[in-house]
Amino acid sequence: MFEPVSCTYTYLLGDRESREAVLIDPVLETAPRDAQLIKELGLRLLYAVNTHCHADHVTGSGLLRSLLPGCQSVISRLSGAQADLHIEDGDSIRFGRFALETRASPGHTPGCVTFVLNDQSMAFTGDALLIRGCGRTDFQQGCAKSLYHSVHEKIFTLPGDCLVYPAHDYHGFTVSTVEEERTLNPRLTLSCEEFVKLMDNLNLPKPQQIDFAVPANMRCGVQTPTS
Repeated sequence: MFEPVSCTYTYLLGDRESREAVLIDPVLETAPRDAQLIKELGLRLLYAVNTHCHADHVTGSGLLRSLLPGCQSVISRLSGAQADLHIEDGDSIRFGRFALETRASPGHTPGCVTFVLNDQSMAFTGDALLIRGCGRTDFQQGCAKSLYHSVHEKIFTLPGDCLVYPAHDYHGFTVSTVEEERTLNPRLTLSCEEFVKLMDNLNLPKPQQIDFAVPANMRCGVQTPTS
């Protein structure tokens, strides 16, 4: 699913047999849409998972906990944010016959993770790796060198045909592959030194929602929004 203001993708994964499901990177404004879809499909949402503490939108995980009782919020322990469950590198999130492997991929923020389906057919890369791009590293304790090593060591080591699903896209793309990004990504095909220099000189404007999104996301994993 897509949220157009922050250009955020939310991903719903469900097991057809058990009806258990997980939702990756829900957005507050579209959480009712997501909850309705989950009900229509006859799924039971176990987890509302965030790839990191977002700065460009408020997470929908807190609201989904009230819309779909039994749903638990999940985020990396290194994010510092509140949630029902905190995960670390190597942890698995299970739903039915499937599981998502947690791969720590810091750099955009210290708490960024990538979720890899257990058959390595798809990876949900958050803001670490975007289609022909990557997340910025100039706020929220970002580090360009860490991001470079995260992508090369945790994502580019996956099979080439592994599908890459990012948290955002601003150019109309929906999916890529590890091999495409490994060979065509204009930023991450640079040397580490060149990459750091590039990232340090992007001079991007501050995200419009950062001043309220980050504080809200530090607690929204356990707090139902009032509005």
